[in-house]
Amino acid sequence: MMRKIFLIAQREYLVRVRKRTFLLATILTPLFFAAIMILPVWLSSTVENEKKIAVIDDNGLFINKLRDKPKITFVYPQVNIQTLKNNLPQEGYYALLYIPKLDIDEVKEVNNIKIFSEKSISVDVELALRDAVKQAIEEQKLSRIGIKPQDLEKAKISIKMNTETLKGEDSSSIVASAIALIGAFIVYFAVFLYGSQVLQGVIEEKSNRIIEVIISSVKPFELMMGKILGIAAIGLTQFLLWIILTFSITTATFSILKIDNTKATTQQLEAINKERKEAIAKETQTSDNKMLAALFNMNLSLILGVFLFYFLFGYLIYSALFAAVGSAIDNVTDAQQFTFPITTPMIAAIVVVQPVLREPDGILALIFSLFPLTSPVTMMVRLPFGVPTWQLILSMLLLLVGFVFCTWLAARIYRVGVLMYGKKPTYKELGKWLFMKI
Repeated sequence: MMRKIFLIAQREYLVRVRKRTFLLATILTPLFFAAIMILPVWLSSTVENEKKIAVIDDNGLFINKLRDKPKITFVYPQVNIQTLKNNLPQEGYYALLYIPKLDIDEVKEVNNIKIFSEKSISVDVELALRDAVKQAIEEQKLSRIGIKPQDLEKAKISIKMNTETLKGEDSSSIVASAIALIGAFIVYFAVFLYGSQVLQGVIEEKSNRIIEVIISSVKPFELMMGKILGIAAIGLTQFLLWIILTFSITTATFSILKIDNTKATTQQLEAINKERKEAIAKETQTSDNKMLAALFNMNLSLILGVFLFYFLFGYLIYSALFAAVGSAIDNVTDAQQFTFPITTPMIAAIVVVQPVLREPDGILALIFSLFPLTSPVTMMVRLPFGVPTWQLILSMLLLLVGFVFCTWLAARIYRVGVLMYGKKPTYKELGKWLFMKI
């Protein structure tokens, strides 16, 4: 039996790996992931043009009081506002900031300040101008009640909390959450992506009547398992190639373009007050180091091993169910009625990701991480935060039991469904197939 299953899996693998869609997905997906990592760094490293903002102040209180922002410089021309508006681009100004008369002592909300420009300004510039005016007004109000802005600045403090385990190792909820989300969503998308391929493959062979010829040589269970394992091998191959290609493309691009991913951070630090620059740089470096330490303090080998287990058996249990659905219908349009109950548990697992992140040891997290149809996602969310060994072992055992049961269930439907044509069965008929003798 194992030899026949292997031959079917091998055929399924070779047929699909030679398809153009497989090659395109294998090549384009790493390019997409690499672009996601490269573009933000590249865009942040590009030098923006210096923007000069002309300021017309009817109060006469804001001249030289607006603090320059990164790549934004305030200029105070002594000209008529209408004249300046008519010649704004020619004078080299990006925009005109008009501040009408204000009662600094009484003002609570300012809504009549205007920004004039030849075309719409960017959101970043608008926010920067708003913050500059807000800061200037607040400093004027503080000055009038006898509080120096320097004294207020001295009163401000920055608090950073360091988290450690009882063993004295650095930990980070941010790092744990990131790993949890990445692992959970990879399992989720892989199950549906490759499970749907099993569904489509069964429907295609059934529609073409190829399956009748195959069934004459192998048992339905052998055919179903061979198809599932062949597509599982395709998924593992594709994921491995995606990781290798994404890493290679990203590394090569950074090397060729000579992009330094710390450049954007350096530019931001240069725009900060000189007194605080060294402190913030030191704090940023310390924070990065602690996050890196927290990452390596995790049991990464355990996380990877558990991920592979849930990835594989999560795929197998759902693929068996998808194969059963594919055998019962004649076309993809009829699949939704039967796939919805199957996919509901996995969708529910994604819905409860946020509650599980907030309470990884709660009763909701425990239930979802033990139930076989939701545990592949939920356990990956819980794992980086630490899961009691007995819960992890119990969850794995229940997933194995669930896989055996679902495979038996699917095989009972599959052996009858692959030979049924011309009629979409009801749930009642599917129930009869489970106990039908062939």
